[in-house]
Amino acid sequence: MTKVAVNRVRRQAALALGLATAVGALLAAPSPAHAEAAAPPKPTIVLVHGAFADASSWKGVITKLKRDGYPVLATANPLRGLTGDAAYLTSVLKNVKGPVVLVGHSYGGAVISKAAVGNSSVKALVYVAAFLPDKGESALALSNKYPGSTLGPNTQQWTYQLPGGGTAVELTIKQDKFREQFAADVPARKAAAMAASQRPVAVAALEEKATDAAWKTIPAWSLIATGDKNIPPAAQRWMSRRAHASTVEVAASHAVSVSQPGKTAEIIDKAARATR
Repeated sequence: MTKVAVNRVRRQAALALGLATAVGALLAAPSPAHAEAAAPPKPTIVLVHGAFADASSWKGVITKLKRDGYPVLATANPLRGLTGDAAYLTSVLKNVKGPVVLVGHSYGGAVISKAAVGNSSVKALVYVAAFLPDKGESALALSNKYPGSTLGPNTQQWTYQLPGGGTAVELTIKQDKFREQFAADVPARKAAAMAASQRPVAVAALEEKATDAAWKTIPAWSLIATGDKNIPPAAQRWMSRRAHASTVEVAASHAVSVSQPGKTAEIIDKAARATR
């Protein structure tokens, strides 16, 4: 074999070896689809509003969570009674696939504490200026455990018809007192709209005692609003310590999810990351 022929054979062999190496590396490397499938899914964030608010109070928080890739559901809270409100939330959770981080504001904290009991899909509880009741405790009793709440004299009573007959009493915050009481750090025009669209809460819901507490078995996070005039910050701290919740304090009114959506989304994100 001539020298030229030998060199040609060597070049062909080197080319074949290089192609084989490249193909092997390509086959060994995970495909983008495989890599994506291997990543754990982000939990769905389920947001539960409290009394004197509605699901739109989470708007700023939703925007930030969705920007970070979280599926989000802000559900309606009936505000009629703790047992019925929790049962409704339980039915909502049955339609959510995969892991859940359950977030409650104000009275919504009592609702998530009851609804999450025994639900293995709920991986974390986040309380935003919220109640963390134990068995036998009501929202009303906890709000009066420490001084500082000015809610009582700033509410208005309304009578409504019960489905089975008779009447009951519900509360709203007086519109001219709403901003000072509920949303002192929210722009005046926005606070006025919140006052006009607030959802009334049945007195029975605030008086009903909890029968269990999901925070005893599910990790909890708590955001304490230091300017809260509905639930005294001292009560929020006491409940959070008892639940061994990972806690942050924010200089904000009771409407912290509206005035500080970034801080609110941040603690929810921390809870969600801890579940993955």
